[in-house]
Amino acid sequence: MRTIDDRIVHELNTTIPTASFVGKIDAGQTCKELYQSLMDAHTSREKIIKNCIAQTSSVVKTLREEREKAQDDLALLKQLRKEQTKVFNERCRIHYKPPKSQ
Repeated sequence: MRTIDDRIVHELNTTIPTASFVGKIDAGQTCKELYQSLMDAHTSREKIIKNCIAQTSSVVKTLREEREKAQDDLALLKQLRKEQTKVFNERCRIHYKPPKSQ
């Protein structure tokens, strides 16, 4: 999903003409198309991320509601803890690793 972001310098180097080719390529149009591709990629990635967050939040919300209904349901509590840990690890794995004993 980040290919265009990661390769922007390469894309610019290969699409923008040097002084010797300036008359053969419309740099303005090329830059406009590259910018539109970049914006489309950003929009698409943002929609996918928001959708993922909404789905994950929905699952956690449902489990939390079930937990409130059945406070002593051990299987449900384990499932909720598993989902919460999964979400935590997905969001924080780069920044923090909890001790193994937890």
